[in-house]
Amino acid sequence: MKSHNQRILIAMLCTGVSALPGTTMAQTTQQPAASTGQLDDIVVTATRDARALQDVPMSINVVTGDQIEKLNLFDAKDIQRLAPSLELTNTDGRSNAATLRGITFNPDQGTSPSVDIYLNEIPVDAQTAFTAIYDLEQVEVLRGPQGALRGRTAPGGAITFRTRRPDLDDVDGYIQATATDRSAYNVQGGVSLPLVPGELAMRVSALVDGNRLNQVYNVNRDERSRSRTESARLSLAWQPSDAFNANLTYQYLHADNRQQYQVFGEGNAPALFDPTLSGPPADVDDYIAVHEGPRRYQNNSHFINLAFDWDLDFATLNFVGGHQDSRLVQVGDSDVGNAIPNYTSIQTTKTPYNVDVAELRLVSNSNAFWNWSVGAFYSKQTGTVTVNQKADRFFVNTPVSFGLFLPITADIVVPVNSEQWSISASSSFQFTDKLRLEVAARYSDLKNIQRASVTATSPGFPGFPAFGIPFIPAFSSTSDAIPPELSKTTNHPLTGGATLTYEFTPDLTAYAAYGRSFRAGTAGVGVPVNLSNDLIKSDSERSDAFEIGLKTALFDRRLTLNLSAFYQKFDGYISRFPGISYDNGALNVFGQPVGPPDGNVDGAFDFNYNGDATVKGIEATIAGRPIDAWDFSVSASYVEARFDDAVLPCNDFNGDGEPDAEGDAVITGPGNVSYCASKGRLGDVPDFSLTANTEIRFAVGDLEPFVRGLFSYRPSVFSQRSNFDYQSRELLDLYVGLRGLGDGWEVSLFAKNILNQKRITNISQGESRTATDGGDYLSGYRIITATNPREFGITTSFKF
Repeated sequence: MKSHNQRILIAMLCTGVSALPGTTMAQTTQQPAASTGQLDDIVVTATRDARALQDVPMSINVVTGDQIEKLNLFDAKDIQRLAPSLELTNTDGRSNAATLRGITFNPDQGTSPSVDIYLNEIPVDAQTAFTAIYDLEQVEVLRGPQGALRGRTAPGGAITFRTRRPDLDDVDGYIQATATDRSAYNVQGGVSLPLVPGELAMRVSALVDGNRLNQVYNVNRDERSRSRTESARLSLAWQPSDAFNANLTYQYLHADNRQQYQVFGEGNAPALFDPTLSGPPADVDDYIAVHEGPRRYQNNSHFINLAFDWDLDFATLNFVGGHQDSRLVQVGDSDVGNAIPNYTSIQTTKTPYNVDVAELRLVSNSNAFWNWSVGAFYSKQTGTVTVNQKADRFFVNTPVSFGLFLPITADIVVPVNSEQWSISASSSFQFTDKLRLEVAARYSDLKNIQRASVTATSPGFPGFPAFGIPFIPAFSSTSDAIPPELSKTTNHPLTGGATLTYEFTPDLTAYAAYGRSFRAGTAGVGVPVNLSNDLIKSDSERSDAFEIGLKTALFDRRLTLNLSAFYQKFDGYISRFPGISYDNGALNVFGQPVGPPDGNVDGAFDFNYNGDATVKGIEATIAGRPIDAWDFSVSASYVEARFDDAVLPCNDFNGDGEPDAEGDAVITGPGNVSYCASKGRLGDVPDFSLTANTEIRFAVGDLEPFVRGLFSYRPSVFSQRSNFDYQSRELLDLYVGLRGLGDGWEVSLFAKNILNQKRITNISQGESRTATDGGDYLSGYRIITATNPREFGITTSFKF
């Protein structure tokens, strides 16, 4: 079956590339139609050409720059409010994660993402992309396997961000300012200036944003969560002739997040013989943290992007290239539940993200029957990740002042060297004015060298015979965290897909699509030593997906209805399993693990692992303008994303084969970790989700009052991984305001989460703990994230 699919993809590759006529990227995403009562035409670039949304054979959610400003979507993660089954999360101020169609991802996996992120058609790191957003033209959420028409392959989908480009002919711009009752502020703006009218122009935009992130107050540090982001962007557009145009963009970003970890539970006096509490009882709506050390994440990024189109008559030559230079620094207390009072376990991680990307494509100019494209893509990432952390080994859970622990400092050095090149081809055949076939394929060469050295240093321990603790001499040793035989990975995947589209009428189109994706396996960073290879490095992942869809426009295009159904089969889906207790073996005289598992739990770690899985579901979007003064849109998704009896790492403290983390930590079975067979969800998300938004306008002379609403619904769901029932969430934002006719200015008052729901959105499997050889320190808390409480604010904007 695999070889048969590969032959099909090779045949696609040989025929050329997709139905991509030689049109340039759309500069205008909406064509006003309000005067006729019809819905605005939305132009998307999901297929790397400019097409009307209703003509693209793919399930897509589009968020325009106008919507971003009017709905006060100040953070990239707010895009999920307009795209069902999309979840963008950040539980610690650093690790941005995307889930789409139930297919989830954790950036600490080290793999390519399940949902890829593009800025001006350049793949970018989610840790940089998912920050405060401004001066965007459009965001597109593309569902299903991606990679045939863009450089990287992703099984779940892609999110493309496109910034506004300079206007060659006119001066235009905007400025917007927002303030809220929860100490949040956002000031942003942009202006285009023609330098040589019709030929050369520049656009300058900037942002300053501040907020309290998750609204959590740390009772042990007297400190609140807070964030400040500053960014600026300069763009140049040059069009010396009708046949050539180029755009150059530079963006600077500085983000500083101090996010406190929220706790939930009664707290505890963790140490024997010591009444000191980890902290007070904490409910969801208390929004408190208890860790005694700091939590701070800083991102300094520079991004350069160049794109040009050159019309060669028979075809158009397209180029996009980019350079990203990011410095990510995290300093954090690993004892987030304060399981050991009066003790901090500080970890400092420095991650450089140096990436160069280039893609060159030759795209045929529009032909009545056959259009094609060929392309080449190259990407290289370098840098050295360094981690410095405490790795103290506690013998018994006595007060830290007793000193019954072996002090250990661990320094981890991880050189990053990842390279990808690929060639792609696509063809489009317009068999009749109604029937079109598009095929595309990409052959890639992926090389990844993963090495990691761990240096453990300790002054030793004098021994304590009363507790049976022997003398341990001082030591300093360096070892390879990744065995040499696992350090090099080379893959040559063939990915791509095909779509068949039939246009029954200009307002009714049906399509069928097939797509194949691939993600290379990776070794984990900082994996504890002396573990089995399956816990150190995951295998590669492959998936095949099938989709059918229907796109319609009704009532003279006052109403659109889009439907899709899909099925995707994963061979070795890569997932991350957090907080898994491990036993890394018997100790030598220096207190270092070198032998087979000895039955003692030595700590907890987040492991990558493979498991077969199936994803299937349906999606629908209905949008309308029943009358000229009323717009609405409703999107819903139902997805079942499940493992197929996969044997996966788990915590199974009671030995019944089901995940649980109640009581003393133990390892079930003879291995380094416990394993459980799972038919569970790929991510902690419900099967159903819904989003809706609307605006009603009233004309009063030269003024236009309006009311807007934004609603998202997520039902309750039980998480097998966390052993927790998540409550349903009904988030409602309301806006009321006044603007001048022609959208020249606007003032609006708004309330976010007007129902003031305070719901847990993520929770650890068990309480935060620190393992010892003689009973764990138990904090009495589970670590959570929760919806932010109700927030009121005001926004003013001016366009010119």
